[in-house]
Formats: sequence, C-alpha cells, structure tokens
Amino acid sequence: MKKIKHLWITAVIFILSSGLVNAMTPDRKGCVDHPVFPTRMPGYSLSDCITKDFDAFDFETGKKDKTHVEGRRTKLTYRVEDRSKEPSGLAVVRNFENAIKSVRGTVLFIDTNRFVNGKMVKDGQEVWAQVEKGNGLIWLTVVEKGGMVQDIVANADAFGNDIRSTGHAAVYGIYFDTGKAEVKSESQAALMEVAKLLSSDPGLKLLVVGHTDSVGQLEANMKLSQARAAAVVQALIKNHGVAASRLKAQGAGPIAPVATNRTEEGRAKNRRVELVEQP
Repeated sequence: MKKIKHLWITAVIFILSSGLVNAMTPDRKGCVDHPVFPTRMPGYSLSDCITKDFDAFDFETGKKDKTHVEGRRTKLTYRVEDRSKEPSGLAVVRNFENAIKSVRGTVLFIDTNRFVNGKMVKDGQEVWAQVEKGNGLIWLTVVEKGGMVQDIVANADAFGNDIRSTGHAAVYGIYFDTGKAEVKSESQAALMEVAKLLSSDPGLKLLVVGHTDSVGQLEANMKLSQARAAAVVQALIKNHGVAASRLKAQGAGPIAPVATNRTEEGRAKNRRVELVEQP
C-alpha cells in the first residue's frame, strides 16, 4: 500500500513539474519581440524568428493581387503553451488591430478570424505589419520599408565590356518605389557610371530599357517599365549632361525575364534597367 502511495505521489510530482516546465518554456535563443509590438498575447512564447536586412513580403489585400513591400523583414512565430487557453482568431486580430490604431497606424486589410495588416510610421520610417492566426500559432511579419544597400555596383568598364560582347548590359542600382516611376536618390552612383560610359565612347547610342517582374497586370507593367525607362533617360540628360540624341527609352515590362518570377530573388533580378546598343 505504501509502495502504491509512493508511486502515486511520484506521478503527481512528475505531472506538476512537467506542467511547470511547459508553462515556462523560454523563447528560442536570439528571438525577441519586435519594437513595433513590444508585448505579446498572454501564454505565447517565441518559437522562431527570422530577420533579413533587405527582403520583401506580399501583404494580403483580400484580392488576387497582393501589396508588395520591400525593406528589412522580420518574421516572428509565437506558439501558445496551453492549447486549452488559446485565444480565438477574433481576439488575436482585434488585439493587433487596436495596437496598430493606437500608434495612429492605418489598418489596410482585416479578416476577423485570421488576418490583419496595416502600416505605421515609426521614427520617420514607414513600417508594414501583418498578423496571421494559426492552430496554436501566431505569425507576425514586419517590414521596415526601405531601399536595399547596394554592395555591388557595376561600373562603366563593366557596362562597356557587356555591350561589346553581348550588345546589352544590365544595370542594378537604379531604384524606384513599388509601382512608381520616379528615380530615387540612391540611384546616383549607377547613373554616374552610365554617364561615364557614354562620355568614354562619344559614338555610342543606347536604348534604355525598363524591365519589371510579373507581379500585377501585364498592361500596367508595360506602362510602368516605359515610364521608368523615360525617367532614367531624363535623369541622364538633365543631371549628367548626356545629349538627348544618344538615348531612347523603351519599356519591356515582364516579357524578358532573366530569372524565375516564382521567388523574390528571381523577381528582384527581373526588376532592372538594361542598356542596349543602338546601331
């Protein structure tokens, strides 16, 4: 009888100690809450975290076309400790909806059982966030919108070599906001190299060809690529003294990809400006 009582007590201790361990499961090493949402839903721990200095995310819109945003991307995965105390999808969505509104953010899309996303301004920077509720999980994705730091910028010599060998050269380092055709200030280094190429070869004439990825409608991308090519031509003429007679803008949209459009890496390669030698 004493032996049975001893086993029962041991089992109770094991069950209680197991519950205590589960209740105190620590966050995964290196994972912390994002500063935009410094608190979390009760009963959740961080089971995973990923941060990319420059990446992209397609935010839900409730329609076929999603909103593509580029910048510093953080994805946090929260796991509830006790499924019996798991909040409803509505509770999670409303909590984050109110958090976005509390910092004067704008809620852009909401599905009361699963999704909510919006954008805010923090320290002068536009920040996008999306929350998705799953079974026992909450996924939080935050994109601090911004341009990529270009570590590798091709120079005039490289452009010239490519044009002589293949008739065209891809220029990475000319930037535009999503869906816009205004050349961003971060593009000056690349534009200076194109101008240097033209200065070194006075007889060279170029087609400046704009390329996009395949996100969105074909007609819209064709117009956007034409507008971007024209903007590059105008920047070279007005800011770098290139003669207008040496440049012609052309839009190719998504019809000449150099990589798959199924991945963000591929889409980034497809969004480019190309220099094509004119006869």
